[in-house]
Amino acid sequence: MNPSTVDIHPEDTLLEENEERTMIDPNSKEDPKFKELIKVLIDWINDVLVEERIIVKQLEEDLYDGQVLQKLLEKLADRKLNVAEVTQSEIGQKQKLQTVLEAVHDLLRPHGWTIKWNVDSIHGKNLISILHLLVALAMHFRAPIRLPEHVSVQVVVVRKREGLLQTTHVSEELTTTTECSHFNCFPSKPERDAFDTLFDHAPDKLSVVKKSLITFVNKHLNKLNLEVTELETQFADGVYLVLLMGLLEDYFVPLHNFYLTPESFDQKVHNVSFAFELMQDGGLKKPKARPEDVVNLDLKSTLRVLYNLFTKYKNVE
Repeated sequence: MNPSTVDIHPEDTLLEENEERTMIDPNSKEDPKFKELIKVLIDWINDVLVEERIIVKQLEEDLYDGQVLQKLLEKLADRKLNVAEVTQSEIGQKQKLQTVLEAVHDLLRPHGWTIKWNVDSIHGKNLISILHLLVALAMHFRAPIRLPEHVSVQVVVVRKREGLLQTTHVSEELTTTTECSHFNCFPSKPERDAFDTLFDHAPDKLSVVKKSLITFVNKHLNKLNLEVTELETQFADGVYLVLLMGLLEDYFVPLHNFYLTPESFDQKVHNVSFAFELMQDGGLKKPKARPEDVVNLDLKSTLRVLYNLFTKYKNVE
């Protein structure tokens, strides 16, 4: 037990016997990596919810009632949650949070995630809990963002014992290294390639490349009366990729091997991953892109995959 060097607010002294409250050490809040983590997550949420016209400015104030979390999960998982749209009462907010978090847990638990948040901590505007939740969602859905590595904060725990307040300091890890393949880590940054150069230095040539690839894929997909006009969106669920591989290699892909009308993020990832397996069976190297990036409408990743196909199959009739 250490004597507190942190200012304790009056409301933090209103604790029951053996009750405890946590807060972030003010010095940790000024850590550049901590600030960067918050900014990256806020930008990501706003990017995902741009069509909902939702703008998040402060995580604790904007996420505690479950409204934004509901919209975020619905968008990421591509599913509708059965909750009331607007809830003003605390009971209603907590009920909504309960439903949203149960849906989150159903997604994360099978993948081994440790749940470090609950309804009370989120509704109580506990920033640490909110950050743990958002980092887990970003990693599970392979968000096209780069989280700062090794972000830890000092947390002050205030506990009431025998009528006296006691404080301890613990270090809380929010992100780990990206240099590993464990599900709690982000993959390391890939080496730059021609598409990075194209996007950064020759965007005018990008439309030429896209046009060539659209002509190539439609030459084959037209045989099934299918047509592509938007590369980044129409390949995102993996269906056209699977069908295209069957056409290029001249075989029928059994429908039980993939989802013809995928409804969830995981089903779309399954389809793209399956298409990648078919590509490798056809003698291509494993695509540099991640299936999750294609599903997340990352144009550069989709172009990399299609260009690999174009290179090998451009002369196939």
